Amino acid sequence: MPTDAAIAPATAPERTVQSGFARAEDGVELHWTATGQGPLMLCCNGVGVGTFFWRYLERHFSRTHTVVLWDYRGHGRSSRQLDPLRADMSVQRHAQDLGFVLDAARRAGAPAGPAVVVGHSMGCQVSLEFRRQRPDDVAALVLALGTAGRALDTFFDWSRSPLLFQAAHRLIFAAGEPANRALRPLLLSPLAFQVALKAELVDPYYTSRRDLTPYMAHLATLDFRLFIENVCRLNDHDCWPLLPEVDRPVLVIAAENDKFTPMWCSRKMVAQAPGAELLILAGASHAALIEQPETINHRIERFLRERLDQAT
Repeated sequence: MPTDAAIAPATAPERTVQSGFARAEDGVELHWTATGQGPLMLCCNGVGVGTFFWRYLERHFSRTHTVVLWDYRGHGRSSRQLDPLRADMSVQRHAQDLGFVLDAARRAGAPAGPAVVVGHSMGCQVSLEFRRQRPDDVAALVLALGTAGRALDTFFDWSRSPLLFQAAHRLIFAAGEPANRALRPLLLSPLAFQVALKAELVDPYYTSRRDLTPYMAHLATLDFRLFIENVCRLNDHDCWPLLPEVDRPVLVIAAENDKFTPMWCSRKMVAQAPGAELLILAGASHAALIEQPETINHRIERFLRERLDQAT
């Protein structure tokens, strides 16, 4: 498996595409791609998610920016063969990994200078932690459909959510590999999409099967011990105290029908981060990146133009 960059041919004359692997200090390989030319935009996924949720944002902003997508350890094309009993799946670890990805992309020709860091769901915590670890590398933060810390405390706006996930953690680790064999067919079933619609986990009017199927397919490939470990580690991380100290422009994006992250979390982040701005998406869910991409892209455009003077 190569380290650093393996340069792929451009898909369009005006948009260069690079891809490669960054190696963390513990030997884990982290896959990344960089599309376009211009100021850096780093995108941080949600837990269990690959880079496919950024499809519309990458297509839009790679005209004017270098958009870097990457896979967390244990996800996508990054190293998968991790020992569930030893693997560090913490938010702090993911933020450190982002630093290795950024350094590798720069060695491959990505522009120097601070980046616009965009997070979705867990990626909001990763983005804020990256700002804490490497403040000089952050020009602005776009925090979409997530919170600043201890995400399980507010999951479904239910105080007992942490207990539920702790119980799931015990069961999945006790079952071991058979848990993977039992859960994967459920995610790959044609009924999975219908269940997501009926439970209102996604917007039934704006979510297409074509956009959501890659999420289900990717989730089915994960080791669910690593997945549940990652989820539970979200509650060990807290960047709420950092928000008043953030001296970079911040845009927070919330969705009216987000079951995973209640809107009051977004309002609280805006209230605590100096000068932060808020976009509320009417009728959208936690999957708003693929439900209302035009609205999101246009609002981020305006944010970058007004707050960073970046041409879009």
